[in-house]
Amino acid sequence: MATPTKKLSPASNKTKSKKTVTATKEIVAEKAKTTEADGYMEAAKTHKTAKAETPKAVKAAKSSGNGSAKYHGLDAKTLVGLYRTMYMSRRIDDKEIQLKGQNKIFFQISGAGHEGVLAGAALAMKPAYDWFFPYYRDRALMLGLGMTAQEMLWSAVGAEKDPNSHGRQMPSHWGHKDLNVPSQSSCTGTQALHAVGAAEAGYRAGLVKGMQDKVTGFKGDEVVYMSIGDGTTSEGEVWEALNTACNLKLPVIFVVEDNGYAISTPVEVGTAGGDISKLVSGFPNLYMQKIDGTDPLESYAAFVRAVDYCRKRKGPSFVHAKVTRPYSHSLSDDEKLYRPAEELQADAAIDTIKTYAEFLMTEGIASSEALEKLRKEVDAEINEAADIALVTPQPAPETALRNVFSPDIDPTSKEFDTEEGAELSGTPGTMVDLINRCMHEEMERDERIVVFGEDVADVSREVYLETVKGKGGVFKVTANLQRKFGSARVFNSPLAEANIIGRAVGMAIRNLKPVVEIQFFDYIFPAYHQIRNEVAVTRWRSDGDTTCPMVMRVPVGGYLKGGAVYHSQSGTTIFSHTPGLMIAYPSTALDANGLLRTAIRCDDPVLFLEHKHLYRQVYNKSQYPSSEFLIPFGKARKVREGIDVTIVTYGALVERSNQAAKRLEQQGITVDLIDLRTLVPYDWEAIAESVKKTSRVLVAHEDPLSWGYGAEIAARISDELFEYLDAPVRRVGATDTFVAYAPQVEDFILPQSEDVEKAVLELMKY
Repeated sequence: MATPTKKLSPASNKTKSKKTVTATKEIVAEKAKTTEADGYMEAAKTHKTAKAETPKAVKAAKSSGNGSAKYHGLDAKTLVGLYRTMYMSRRIDDKEIQLKGQNKIFFQISGAGHEGVLAGAALAMKPAYDWFFPYYRDRALMLGLGMTAQEMLWSAVGAEKDPNSHGRQMPSHWGHKDLNVPSQSSCTGTQALHAVGAAEAGYRAGLVKGMQDKVTGFKGDEVVYMSIGDGTTSEGEVWEALNTACNLKLPVIFVVEDNGYAISTPVEVGTAGGDISKLVSGFPNLYMQKIDGTDPLESYAAFVRAVDYCRKRKGPSFVHAKVTRPYSHSLSDDEKLYRPAEELQADAAIDTIKTYAEFLMTEGIASSEALEKLRKEVDAEINEAADIALVTPQPAPETALRNVFSPDIDPTSKEFDTEEGAELSGTPGTMVDLINRCMHEEMERDERIVVFGEDVADVSREVYLETVKGKGGVFKVTANLQRKFGSARVFNSPLAEANIIGRAVGMAIRNLKPVVEIQFFDYIFPAYHQIRNEVAVTRWRSDGDTTCPMVMRVPVGGYLKGGAVYHSQSGTTIFSHTPGLMIAYPSTALDANGLLRTAIRCDDPVLFLEHKHLYRQVYNKSQYPSSEFLIPFGKARKVREGIDVTIVTYGALVERSNQAAKRLEQQGITVDLIDLRTLVPYDWEAIAESVKKTSRVLVAHEDPLSWGYGAEIAARISDELFEYLDAPVRRVGATDTFVAYAPQVEDFILPQSEDVEKAVLELMKY
């Protein structure tokens, strides 16, 4: 039996349940203080008056035939349906715990104690209309939205039919394409920025008419739900999300399910003052409510108000729900090690399953016999679902290779290769010029593209556009994009790299195409968490149900004189080791233009590295290609033809290797010089063909030598081409240090053309 569908319009009568009558005056007063947003103070006053209503008044309302209005417009069937959702959630937890004890499933984490607020939230929102970014305790929410016990138990056993991840993630890591629930990771708090990005997609579509038929699920009044536990409120990304949501008045409902503990750490240890509501109270446009999350009717009423506030685009909402945690954090935890028996007993006395059942019986809404019959039906449904799940096949082993990258759009294909015979025209431009031209042309072609990052706009205060030249990025790469396409599509972000990438995830999920900029590679690491654990893995962990294609433009590298430690890093090895992430690294203006166009048009996340030293070099200038000029990924460029030694390189080392090759040629040594152009994927065929011809190979890169990108190329050559080699595979790279400020020290640290020449001469001795 499926959970009943429950969608009713909110009632104006805010009268509370009998349980609510007993709420303390202090909580009532605090709620009144936290609802000072537009017309919502009046709602708080009504809420407060309702709390004062006596059981006698409740009986009078029932006897006068106003029972439906009495419970926030919910009829008896819906009130009992709430209990069914809550009870089913608890019993699925119990069934999973049983199965884990029998070694039939492999992990369990429960939503016990959170059922009241989650069932109420689901009832107040619209599944498959609104968007949901829940966390692992939100089982009752998912049931309320329409997910079934069968689907949850498929997840528990790792079945391929599991709609969350098709057997790839732990149970309770929610994701349901049909219900607008994007894939959720284990990383607590990262989804806050995704929720903001998803809401922002709708916000920007409201500003740009041409986006409205392109943004997935655009309705004009859709709301985005995002939930976390009390411990996760300490994560910086949560605060970054609140900052942007309040700044742009985005329709996000931030839900904090406060059960008092982050695993074993109590809330007062992780949160200053022990109350997150007090800490966020200064955010503008934020409609705040602090509620008893063990009361599903109070929770429903609070979410009705929160949803209404967001649908009217007044700003984000914040619901701080106090709940309990009757079970340990997970089955890997034992809460008896840090929680005394009396604390657990106090929680048990207000357990939401127990108290709401008592309310239904006390109010005469359902008899004990009716509830017992309901419980037996739910138990039978869960037992049957478990039996089916246990015999449902898990994914075939070879499916592990599926959906690392898009199966539909292949940027290595001929479709993306218009390089041969391309017509060029105009005055030669620098790499900056040709990247800028590409972005202008692509934004003209595709209205889904949004460009943002630190200082990328011409000027945030639009009134200045007619009086100032404009910034357009610290390297001027995004100059005049805002002037041409407007501030709804080109805009500055806060100085927060995780904010940039996390918001881009949410936008991409809803079919916008973010082309974002991280100002310097050296400062990408606050966003590394988002890139590695969210951007790169989203397609794979959902087996293709959720995707977030985007382009992350990043100025990178040294050789600038004075860049020093924090403006000279390369770090390609770190990212090339991340499955699901493509990496382009052009060395010429023309390559930058064609590769960026491919990056924008492909369906995977791309890290687009732009070497700062190459931005305005004269030797790599080019005339302009057409707006359909594309260079496929995984296709290397042959810079020089030779027969004596192969040099495999990329980025700034291409020209340095070329200079070395010119000197070597004067000594009778010819070099086959290969510029990889993309690091993931890379052109193995071009490397193999060259090595078979020359029998000697050098791999050169700007990263430190040890554990670098070149080590993988060298290892594969040794593994697959050993019989063709006449000498060891050599590598040239930076010293295993950081880059210094003093020019002569920088020159020592970074590989120079002389280092390449010396390595080739040593190879020729074999």
